[in-house]
This record gives sequence, structure tokens and C-alpha cells, in this order.
Amino acid sequence: MSDLTENENELSTAALSQWQLIRLRFSRHLLARSSLFVLVVLYLVALFAEVIAPYTSGWRDIGQAYCPPQLPAISFGHGLHVKAMKRHVDPITLKRYYIEAPDEIMPLGFFVRGVPYKLWGLIPMDRHFLGIDLSRVPISGDADQVSATFYFLGADKYGHDLFSRIIYGARISLTIGLVAIVITFFLGIIIGGISGYYGGIVDTLIQRSIEVINSIPHLPMWLAIGASMPADWPALRTYFAITIVLSALGWTGLARVVRGKILSLREEDYAMAARLIGASHARVMFRHLVPGFASHIIVALTLSVPGMILGETALSFLGLGLRPPVVSWGVLLQDTINLEVVANYPWLITPVFLIIVTVLSFNFLGDGLRDAADPYGHTG
Repeated sequence: MSDLTENENELSTAALSQWQLIRLRFSRHLLARSSLFVLVVLYLVALFAEVIAPYTSGWRDIGQAYCPPQLPAISFGHGLHVKAMKRHVDPITLKRYYIEAPDEIMPLGFFVRGVPYKLWGLIPMDRHFLGIDLSRVPISGDADQVSATFYFLGADKYGHDLFSRIIYGARISLTIGLVAIVITFFLGIIIGGISGYYGGIVDTLIQRSIEVINSIPHLPMWLAIGASMPADWPALRTYFAITIVLSALGWTGLARVVRGKILSLREEDYAMAARLIGASHARVMFRHLVPGFASHIIVALTLSVPGMILGETALSFLGLGLRPPVVSWGVLLQDTINLEVVANYPWLITPVFLIIVTVLSFNFLGDGLRDAADPYGHTG
């Protein structure tokens, strides 16, 4: 009976196309599916950053500098709320510290009114997914010491809400990898395709050039190019400059993948038939050969995104990439260069955990796609 069931499964999978088999195998990869879900959530949060974040990226309350995280609580009397933080100054050391004010309750609510913003820079709004319900905030006479603020992950040295800035920073850190991948895709496909299709001296020159590029230490090269960018450049120009730097050094791996695949496919019967009926070289390459290993290209691109994200983070962390007032995860980590600051305010390293989760998710997703890209190798 089990042999009959296995034969039926083999017959059913044999009737599926390559892409259907890839989807079937990917659906059975639990870790890859979970990683895809995490990435979808992260990109949705980045897309609607203005709504999700309790405050705008530039909002600050300097009086609440280095305020510790305020974790929400639920009670029957107050519902969802946080306790206000009361600022104190040590009279001897003049060190600022915070203590919870148990009598000062800050009620939280969903889709409450808050700091006005423009969604995607176009639609004026003032609703935030989660924030303090100002209509229910009790009025306190000690307004100088207790502020109606909500720092879910704490505040930085300027009183910025770290949680809000992490959400806004995701928009830059997550998209810079995708933009760089688009450039990498075209460079890798075109250069690798030409190398594998024509062969000979063209292939030799391209491969030797790739070896020269790969021999250059990438991090020092990124630092050198990042340092050469003028400090007075606008944020958008710096963003695209870093994207070009990352993609200019990251296309070589994809080019070699494309070259190897085209070398193995260019003598196939369907490619020879296309050339015999008069198809141009470009049509044979991009219409007949490249689609045959498109799944492998997707895998290679997916696995290269983490490198792009880490590259931008490293440049911005060292002050050679994006700079304030632009917000990215690398820019946020600039405050952690001083180990004494990290020891006193450990919540400032929170962006590191987001970077780790993102990189691992892309790696697990790439592994799942790589396993699914060869559906004929294993159908169980």
C-alpha cells in the first residue's frame, strides 16, 4: 500500500512544471517559510513606518534624554498603560537617572492622535498605531519632571524615541539592499551572460577582471569610497552613492553563476535550434538560456542581500556612509561607539538585534530557495 502511495505521489509531481515543483518544495521548508513571513512583516512595517512609529523620526524631548525603556502593562483599572518616568539628578555626581512614578499612569491606545506627519510624504495624518492617549492623560502639576512620553525601547542622548527611529531606519536599511540588488542583477546577468555565451578571449578577459575585483578587500574599499563622498551631499545623493558602491563590488558572484550556467546550456538542442532559425545572440541568451536557470539567479540574489545590508551598516556606523539627520540602523549604532555609553544605556544596541534577525531571515530564505530550486533532485 505504501509503495502504491509513493508511486501516486511520483506521478502527481511528474505532472507539475518546474516552478510548481519549486513552490511545492518551498512550502515544505518550515524555516524558510517562517523567514519569509518575518521579512514580509519587516518590510510592511518599513512601508508604513509613519503609522507604526509612535513619533516621527525627528521628534525629540531633550528633557527625557537617555530615558530607559517603558514596557506596557495591562490592568483592570487602567487598561493598557505605562508608568511615567520621573527624572532625578544626583546632587553630588550630577548624574541623571530615572525612577518610575507609580502614581503617574500614562494610558496607551491604538490608532490614537499624536505628532502630525505625512504618510509617504504625501498624505497628512496624525494617527499612530500605538501611543499615549492624550485625551486620558491626567494633568500633573509637576510638568517639568514628568512628561507624557512613551519610550518603548528607551531614548537616545537627544531624547529621540529609539523605537520610532528603528522603524524609520528600517526603511533605509532594508531598501538599500534591494536597490543594490537590482543593479547587481543587471551587471551580473549582462556581464556573466556575455562571458559564458561568447567564451574565448572575451571570457578570459572578463574572468580575469572578476578575479582582480574579488582580490580587493571590500571593507577597506568601501571605507575609502565612503570617505571620498563630500560631507555636504544631500541625504538622497549619499543614499544612491552607497547603493552604487555596494553593487559595484557585489555583482561578481552572480556573474560567475550566470557564466557557468550558460556554458552548460549554450550547446543544448533548443539553443542551437534558435540560432539556426536566425535568432539574434541577445534573444538566444536572454529569451532561451537565462530563463532556464532563473531560480538559481533568485537564490544568488537573495543570499547577497544580507551582505548589502551589512555593508551599509558598517559604513554608516563608522560615519562614512549615511549621516544624520538620515536615519538608518547603521546611523543609530553610531551612539554605541563609546563603550561607556553602551554600559550605562544598553538599550541603544537594540538595532543590532534587528540586523541579526534580518540577515538570518535572508540566509534561511536563501537556503530554502536553494533547496527548492532543484525540485527534480528530491521530491519528498
